[in-house]
Amino acid sequence: MSTPFDLDAATTAAAAAARSLAFAPTAKKNDALTRMAAGLEGARAALQEANRLDLEAGEAAGLSTAMLDRLALTDGRIDQMAEGLRQIVALPDPVGGITRHEVRPNGLEIAKVRVPIGVVGIIYESRPNVTADAAGLCLKSGNAVVLRGGSEAIYSNRAIAEILAEAVAAAGLEPAAVTFVDDTDRALVARLLKMDDRVDLIIPRGGEGLIRFVTETATIPVIKHDKGLCHTYVDRYVDLEMAAEVALNAKVQRPGTCNAMETLLVHVAVAEPLFERFAPAARDAGVIVHGCKRTCALLAPVMGDQLVPAAEADWDTEWLSLDCSVRIVDSLNEALDHIAAHTSHHSEAILTRDYDRARRFLREVDAAAVYVNASTRFTDGFEFGLGAEIGISTNKLHARGPMGLEDLTTSKYTILGSGQVRG
Repeated sequence: MSTPFDLDAATTAAAAAARSLAFAPTAKKNDALTRMAAGLEGARAALQEANRLDLEAGEAAGLSTAMLDRLALTDGRIDQMAEGLRQIVALPDPVGGITRHEVRPNGLEIAKVRVPIGVVGIIYESRPNVTADAAGLCLKSGNAVVLRGGSEAIYSNRAIAEILAEAVAAAGLEPAAVTFVDDTDRALVARLLKMDDRVDLIIPRGGEGLIRFVTETATIPVIKHDKGLCHTYVDRYVDLEMAAEVALNAKVQRPGTCNAMETLLVHVAVAEPLFERFAPAARDAGVIVHGCKRTCALLAPVMGDQLVPAAEADWDTEWLSLDCSVRIVDSLNEALDHIAAHTSHHSEAILTRDYDRARRFLREVDAAAVYVNASTRFTDGFEFGLGAEIGISTNKLHARGPMGLEDLTTSKYTILGSGQVRG
């Protein structure tokens, strides 16, 4: 019988590792990251064998196509994990950066300095690449990380975490800086969320049920990677060829992700010519349109049984599939009102040639990422040049959008005096 995972010992070791990692030289952290990347590439076959076990178990358990897609470790995703780690190496170390410096009239020299948060707990589902992304970003920003992936990815996550911890140790850093909770017992998650004496921040990545459980249970500050109910609005003043191509990409390029388009809003003035371009390609890609009455009237001849009347709940549904809600609107105002009523504050886009309408959309839409004439699929730390990402925060405090290195630091004031006293 295997020894039960000792969460108390693991988090205590992580907290100790965080204290030493906070002032580790940048060169040593970069060495660990470089070793991590090489280790993942060198263990490609072993990683994919571990992943095969997860995929087989997932299929047997009836996981959805979207979940299985998130779970798969393809050659491309292993390459991207390694490249993400190397991108982090190339990024400036945020630790020690001075964001404010002032000498007061009394001679006190006051500086505001970036420092690590401490121990970051990541609770995530499905995607094994999160193991490497989170570990790399936390290490470079001077934080220890406690990783707790879902049971559906246990073999993949275990294999990745072992490689990462070995690389950290080989670089002369504390291996507990990358701690993997190698136990699928859900009770451990509830315990971890209460360890505010050792863990400084929790970042959950997963479905609505996980996010709700974490936010309701944790006594530790939480930054949510919440659902992505992303909209694309096609304005009346638009390049129709571009609009059809961008909207299709936002829906079908990888529909099981949080930055995929879930609702397409189309101005009535361009609905018919846009659908002439968009609908045949969407049909051929397997898209199921959940349309408003006007959408159904226009698309019935093309979409056939891939068209269903939209229910009211569809406008609030994150499909994570080839389903797409489509609504025709009469104005930009109506599009903005729809987005305000149904947004998850993740990513929203307008496709338009009108500069003033584009600027208004950027100004008024309340989301972590707001686009003009581009696919929402770009909301990603890798695509934004952050290296990997720790998640896409839909919080407003203390970070928002794809979270990179700077978002994994906090600040402290340092005050240099020469004997000043307050009168």
